[in-house]
Amino acid sequence: MLRMVFFLKGSKELSYYGTATALSVARMYLAGASVGDYALFGGGMDDESIFTTVDAYNTSLTRSTPTALSVARYFLAGASVGDYALFGGGYEDSYSDVVDAYNTSLTRSTPTALSVARYFLAGASVGDYALFGGGTNDESMFTTVDAYNTSLTRSTPTALSAGRFGLAGASVGNYALFGGGYGDSYSDVVDAYNTSLTRSTPTALSAGRAALAGASVGDYALFGGGYGDSYSDVVDAYNTSLTRSTPTALSAGRFGLAGASVGDYALFGGGYGDSYSDVVDAYNTSLTRSTPTALSVARYYLVGASVGDYALFGGGNTDSVSGVVDAYEFS
Repeated sequence: MLRMVFFLKGSKELSYYGTATALSVARMYLAGASVGDYALFGGGMDDESIFTTVDAYNTSLTRSTPTALSVARYFLAGASVGDYALFGGGYEDSYSDVVDAYNTSLTRSTPTALSVARYFLAGASVGDYALFGGGTNDESMFTTVDAYNTSLTRSTPTALSAGRFGLAGASVGNYALFGGGYGDSYSDVVDAYNTSLTRSTPTALSAGRAALAGASVGDYALFGGGYGDSYSDVVDAYNTSLTRSTPTALSAGRFGLAGASVGDYALFGGGYGDSYSDVVDAYNTSLTRSTPTALSVARYYLVGASVGDYALFGGGNTDSVSGVVDAYEFS
């Protein structure tokens, strides 16, 4: 594997590790989630098929293919809670309410379905809950939030303050946040849920946008990129008190990018601006931005997930659907 270290030397460094074994099926519009010693990539589609496929990468980046999703779908969302990684919602021949859960042994179960079938929703986690918020069925833009506890029991906390799809989820301290999306217009709304699932609405994003990405590092949840009136390079950061700041912008404006976190870094990779992007922007715990080695393949609507010392970016689309998995290591 190719390793390219780019930060000042210290006890630990962020580096581009190289490409892990490719996904078993090349696809875009998939979802990522993590549980125990695994990062999972589930669902998605190519130009001909919609997939049930799940690929799992362990802490050595060895790939396995656990039991497939119970229903094929794309534009689903991933979230984690306790000993489970969950994949919820999506679309195949109809809008899906299905939730598939994978435990630390990669055994699949199917908990109670979402309260509303929808796709293009977002996932986030806080305390003892994995949350799925927003989404659409192409007729309505939903405010619905479904929460699953560590026993996979579902509840429906207070809805989002505004219905929207193409939003992003991120977590910080005692909060799960849902930011941006598209409702009647490009949204700047942020809804925050605490460990009791009480909702608050902190300061809005500095720019309304959809198809943005979320990631977390240290005491911050970050929302980066997206599309509003143009390709956005904006990054909004929320600390553990939900105070917003705006760190240095992305090095290139783009939407359909992916977020992932590892060690002391939150990463935003890929997307589409004036062309398909291979750019990765990394923010440390002080919100200082750096630009590590680019992805091996420029693409958008890829997805991020983390395991052990690695942040992974998998799948996506350029002029063809990709099965590439790029790994960034903090060690």
